[in-house]
Amino acid sequence: MTRISMDRVAFAKMSGSGNDFILIDHRSGGLDESVLDRFIAGICRRRLSVGADGVILIESSETVDFRWRFFNADGSGAEMCGNGARCAARFAYLQGICGTEVRFETPAGLVHAQVNAMRVNVRMTEPLGLRLEVPITVSVGTLTVSSVNTGVPHVVVTGEELEKVDLAVLGREIRFHPQFAPEGANVNFICHDPAGGIAIRTYERGVEGETLACGTGAVAGALVAACRFGLPSPLRVRTRSGEILTVSFQHTEGRFRDVHQEGEARLIYSGVITPEAWR
Repeated sequence: MTRISMDRVAFAKMSGSGNDFILIDHRSGGLDESVLDRFIAGICRRRLSVGADGVILIESSETVDFRWRFFNADGSGAEMCGNGARCAARFAYLQGICGTEVRFETPAGLVHAQVNAMRVNVRMTEPLGLRLEVPITVSVGTLTVSSVNTGVPHVVVTGEELEKVDLAVLGREIRFHPQFAPEGANVNFICHDPAGGIAIRTYERGVEGETLACGTGAVAGALVAACRFGLPSPLRVRTRSGEILTVSFQHTEGRFRDVHQEGEARLIYSGVITPEAWR
């Protein structure tokens, strides 16, 4: 395998509803695995480097268009990311790797996507382990939460006033709660949106802070809202960035199937990463 020069790594910067990523075409070469976690954490630093919520490596697949490796900003891996999936699909289309109908491998399963200009519709992996209204004990007392795995584990908390939630404190406490050990969970706070659907704020593990959007979190919030609030598909989800994700699904006999999320995937810029960006 031809190794990519770590001196000049070509990349694209993309944003999915405010969730931003660095994408690298990794099909024909291998970045130095011995420094990969340090490389990823380095280039994701804001103000000191490119800055991003995560890194996506597009790699070769023998069966579908490509496979991905997804990394959080701290260098840790994750199975799935909804906003990242949209960006990966559009990046692959723009690079000529595939057409507008896209299939790619993730550790969470096979993902299907459809690219329509800047908008991408992603068929998500089947949600697993939905649990509603589970009591947990936190510093503020007993909290009732729901949980579901939409490719990665999510906790969903329903409320009324998202702006009053101290996400940095309560989100982190729930993210590391023993109830969700050992892998931990992403934490979403949702409420009714006056414009329709729900509004959401998300604390993401791996980023260890609030992000402007989370695709798998939007799906988790939408599925819980369908159960708790009786909201039908398709469901409008207003993210922290103000952009709207649309989540559609079939809900029968207590199970969710054919789950899709749709939103924008913006190409911000492209360039090369030099060693000064990460060493």
